[in-house]
Amino acid sequence: MPDDLSIRADGKRVREVTRLGKYLLVGLVRGPTLLIHLGMSGRIRITPGAEARAGYTPLRHEHVTLTFDDSSRVGLVDPRRFGCFLLLDGGRELAHPLLRDLGTDPLESGFDAAHLVAQLRGKRGPIKITLLDQRVVAGLGNIYVSEILYRARIHPERVSASLTVEEVTRLAEIIPAVLREAIEAGGSTLRDYVDAQGRPGAFQHLHKVYAREGQPCPECPGYPACGGIRRIVQAGRSGFFCPRLQPPLSLLDA
Repeated sequence: MPDDLSIRADGKRVREVTRLGKYLLVGLVRGPTLLIHLGMSGRIRITPGAEARAGYTPLRHEHVTLTFDDSSRVGLVDPRRFGCFLLLDGGRELAHPLLRDLGTDPLESGFDAAHLVAQLRGKRGPIKITLLDQRVVAGLGNIYVSEILYRARIHPERVSASLTVEEVTRLAEIIPAVLREAIEAGGSTLRDYVDAQGRPGAFQHLHKVYAREGQPCPECPGYPACGGIRRIVQAGRSGFFCPRLQPPLSLLDA
C-alpha cells in the first residue's frame, strides 16, 4: 500500500471508475488516481454503510480498506499478494509503465478484425501465448483464451502469424462475445472467487473445454471420432482444447 495514501486520498471525492485491461482506475477529484490490479486471487469487497456501522471486521487478507463519508467500505482482498495498489498522478495515468504498453481492450471500439490482424502480423509464438500477452490484447486471461480458441476452432499451438484473415476475423468477433457472456454470468468461480458483493460467478458452468480434461467434447459425436478434451501446458499455464475441432496446422494442410 502506498505510504502516502491517507495524505493524498483523504477527503477526496471519487470522480470516475474505469477499467483498462485487468486494471481498475479510480480517479479522485483534484487528486490522484488509484490503480488496482487483483492479481491471481484478489477481489474487491464492498460493504454498505449500514452494515459497516453495525460492525466491520476486515477479512484476513484485506490489505487496504477505504472508508467513505457514509461509513461504507471498499476493501482490497488479496490472499496471494500478486495484485497491486498504486497512486498515479491524475491526468498522466497512461504514461505509467504498467499501462503505457497495453494493447487495445477487446470491449473498446478500437478492437476489430483489422486491428487484430495487425497485432498478429509477424508473431511466431503460439496463438494462445500471444493472446495472453497484455501488449497484444489487454485483459485476456487463461480461462477465457482456452474458451475463445475452442469457439474459434483454432489449436492453441498454432503459430500466430499462420492464422488466416478469416480465422482472425472470427477471433475478433468471439473474443468480446465470450468476455461479455462471462461478465453477464458474474465471472468464473473455480475455487473461491466471489464478486464485490460476495456472490460466486456462474460462467464456469458454461465452459466448453477449460478444466474438462478427458471429458467428452460437447460438440463432437464422441469416441472414436473424438477422444475428448485434452490438456496442454504452455509457458507454465494449462490450456484445454478439442483435438478434433481444433486440429494443428499440419492436419489442416493435409
